[in-house]
Amino acid sequence: MENYKLKLERPWEYVKEMLKENDHELTEEDLDYAPGKEDELLERLAKKKNRTKEEIKILIESISANDGIAS
Repeated sequence: MENYKLKLERPWEYVKEMLKENDHELTEEDLDYAPGKEDELLERLAKKKNRTKEEIKILIESISANDGIAS
């Protein structure tokens, strides 16, 4: 099992709001996150969005590094 560590440059609340703004299907429960629980968050979102955990990690980190949703 891979161990993912998110590198966030902005607070999680900001990133979470950007994700919800971009995808109205995402719920608070989907985006529930606590430091050290990255694998759980990425697994949940990967299943919901039919993506890999690595793709979700890249999306989250790009939002954190940029002002808003990265293209």
